[in-house]
Amino acid sequence: MTTTPTDFAMRASELDETDPLREYPTRFLGSDDPEIVAYLDGNSLGRPTRATAERLAAFVTGGWGGRLIRGWDEGWFDLPLTIGDRIGAAVLGAAAGQTTVGDSTTVLLYKLARGAITLRPDRTEIVLDRDNFPTDRYLLESIASELGLTLRWIEPDFDGGVTAREVTDVLSERTALVVLSHVAYRSGYLLDAPAVCAAVHDAGALLLLDLCHSAGSVEIELDRWTVDFAVGCTYKYLNGGPGAPAFAYVGAAHQADFTQPIWGWMGREDPFDMAQGYVPAPGIRRVISGTPAIVGMIPIQDTLDLIEEVGMAAVRAKSVALTEFALELARTWLLPLGVRVSSPLDSTRRGGHVTIDHPRFQEITAQLWRRGVIPDFRPPHGIRLGLSPLSTTFGEVLAGVKAIRDELITH
Repeated sequence: MTTTPTDFAMRASELDETDPLREYPTRFLGSDDPEIVAYLDGNSLGRPTRATAERLAAFVTGGWGGRLIRGWDEGWFDLPLTIGDRIGAAVLGAAAGQTTVGDSTTVLLYKLARGAITLRPDRTEIVLDRDNFPTDRYLLESIASELGLTLRWIEPDFDGGVTAREVTDVLSERTALVVLSHVAYRSGYLLDAPAVCAAVHDAGALLLLDLCHSAGSVEIELDRWTVDFAVGCTYKYLNGGPGAPAFAYVGAAHQADFTQPIWGWMGREDPFDMAQGYVPAPGIRRVISGTPAIVGMIPIQDTLDLIEEVGMAAVRAKSVALTEFALELARTWLLPLGVRVSSPLDSTRRGGHVTIDHPRFQEITAQLWRRGVIPDFRPPHGIRLGLSPLSTTFGEVLAGVKAIRDELITH
């Protein structure tokens, strides 16, 4: 039986009405903006919450304007650790004292990778994949060049990602560090992190996970999986805003021996002693370098409030439902028009976004933006449908995929 646009509209309406998280999209700014028909780029930049608009204004007049320098003694100094612990508990499956917030993802990735390599001084190889986000690849190329190490490249499937078998095949007694994304930025492939972690540890190496596209969209259990190191951004599913500071996780087992390369006063033992010589602070604070971006951390707290209310299991269930609906629409409307799905069809191997490919998608993306439908484009010819569980409705998914179909038909 053919599914008509009316049938899909009724389905979307029913899914929104029965959605356990149906009230949450209204907590975000822009949800009632008539110029935005469908925002499908939450995996690149999340919408701000309404609470964040109020919290930022209150901070300027009260926290910053009212408390001034006293704010450091009243909570700012420990805020990277306070919010880090909340991210760890609500999102990462990490016990307290292992997560901190600060710097960009790139800088934290550098700190963790360099620090991890020093823990395996007799090993000479780094394992990574050619489909990882460019920054990850460029940064590890830089580190390898700096230290005279060898890169071992994995070549994953275009519409998949790195498998545990592929990792095992390149591991050896020379492997110091394996760096992979938990969710592939282009295809949305969800790594089998427990299996990969086990393989890496069997080889005596360390694992550093990039969680940028998984934190806040899929369930993560860093402690249970015994992941060594992890880094991730907060401006995607955690809605921290453009350039919001990233987070870093260093497993408790490594902290006593871990040394990161960017020594700054805020990461020193007793920083306000202003003493001669660097002595790293105990615990996760040693990852911090300079003065943390307090203003940039404020919005993260509001999304954590929401996640703590509903739990990551509910967030993940909504994410799966959104991507399944997007794939159903794509199969019916887009595949007959020459579109290819370039994401895993199995939801257990798929993160929070779906990538579809067509030779015309670069030009079509610009047309979609003009009509208020906002996905993003990723080369060579992919549109990513980034469906943020707390802020995206099924109606938006319907409107977005329908607009893509219309552009393919009419232009």
